[in-house]
Order: sequence, then C-alpha cells, then structure tokens
Amino acid sequence: MSAQSVAEQLVQMCREGKNGEVLEQFYADNIVSREIASAPAPVVEGKDAVRKKSEEWFASVEEFHGSTISDPVVAGNFFSCSMAFDVTFKGRGRTQMEEICVYEVANDKIVSEQFFYHMG
Repeated sequence: MSAQSVAEQLVQMCREGKNGEVLEQFYADNIVSREIASAPAPVVEGKDAVRKKSEEWFASVEEFHGSTISDPVVAGNFFSCSMAFDVTFKGRGRTQMEEICVYEVANDKIVSEQFFYHMG
C-alpha cells in the first residue's frame, strides 16, 4: 500500500471519527510519535504507548464542538495534513487548536508521526 493510499484512508477515517481504528489498522507496532517539546510526553514509542497517549487525550476532552482535517499532501513515503479542533478540555475551558501532522509510511504502515502546533 502506498503512502498516498494510507494518507487518503487516514484522512477519510478521521473525518468519520474513526481515529482509534486508524491507529489499529495503519500504525506499525514500533511507531514513534513526536509532539512539541513542552508536551507531557514529547516522544512516545510503540503502538501500545501511542494508543495510551491517544486515549488520555480523548479522556481530557469534556466536549467536542467540531474538527476538520485537510486533504493530504504526499511526497514519497511521507504525507502531511492539517487538523483543527474546537474542544472544551476538562478544567481548562474551550480551545481552538490547529496543527500540522507529518507521517512516514514503510511496509504499508505508519512508522512515525510528528505534530507541530502552538499551545497558547
């Protein structure tokens, strides 16, 4: 499966709210996930650890007001997309968040992801 195919399926599934299914279907067991340096866990390695990080993020959300994801831009084994979220976090209030997501695909699986964003 090409990076283009993985990218198109990831975007479609995220638009349908199937983020957990994306992780299970497309992430490699040895995935490396990178966040900004000030994040609670700036680097997480392994599918189980990324799953836990994702579950913790969703658990911190009190209410989703909306989200968008751009069409992917693909170059070789890499693709990127922008994501925007309008959420109310538990104990922190409503936040609009935008990020650029960069993924690397090898052997039909996402082997790395990196998120670029600013936390105000």
